[in-house]
Amino acid sequence: MKQKVLFLCTHNSVRSQMAEGLLNTIYGSRYETYSAGIQPTEVNPYAVEVMKELGIDISANRSKSIEEFRGMTFDYVVTVCDNAKETCPFFPGKKTIHQEFDDPYEFSESIEETLLSFRRVRDEIKNWIEQIFGKKSIT
Repeated sequence: MKQKVLFLCTHNSVRSQMAEGLLNTIYGSRYETYSAGIQPTEVNPYAVEVMKELGIDISANRSKSIEEFRGMTFDYVVTVCDNAKETCPFFPGKKTIHQEFDDPYEFSESIEETLLSFRRVRDEIKNWIEQIFGKKSIT
């Protein structure tokens, strides 16, 4: 039976979307992965573009509210930004994890810098997922 993971971020537009796509792709045989936001907006096109570079298509994803997941129980609830950690109401998870990832927009002024920033954050999330969820058991 797959373990359920919920990634939370403020807008469910970049970091949580990338985390969902990465975990589903890399360890989808072991985890059933979802993502949501405190104030959902839309999936960022730069996130779609840099994920496509890894062969992961999140273009059909949509930004979801945490309200859509009320009543579900998760094995892991992971906040990927400080705002989500601070403002998220209690969400039932057997284990909660917080791992802050930079907002890629904070470090970009041009399209080239934006893409570099999105790639850096994507790669940081990927490396973290491999370290944490690649283990046989998460402690």
